[in-house]
Amino acid sequence: MAATKATAHSRTRLERVRASVGIAQLGLQQIEDDLSAADVDQAELAAILRELIEDTDPPGGFIPAVVQLLTAAARRAELIEPDRDGEASCPLHEAAALITDNAGQCLIWAARALDPQGELA
Repeated sequence: MAATKATAHSRTRLERVRASVGIAQLGLQQIEDDLSAADVDQAELAAILRELIEDTDPPGGFIPAVVQLLTAAARRAELIEPDRDGEASCPLHEAAALITDNAGQCLIWAARALDPQGELA
């Protein structure tokens, strides 16, 4: 009985995750559509890029949100890894660091190249 209840709970959680991923994909598609608009100039493109990386309120920036999600997954993996050897958690921590260090920094550079006078939080 307890195993059935746990399985149902996991299934519900997975369904919520799937729905959330779908919502996120719709949001990202909207951003892509906005980026494709013919009237986006360099200052507006720089501002959009900054929105993706800014860590301001409300809990802000797409990149920081993805990093936070990967870090939460890594922390959970640390607790449940069979051998506690980091085989699952280390790649998740590394992915978060790569996104922060590489993708985040590249977005900053691109925004500055497009609009050097723009503000970066």
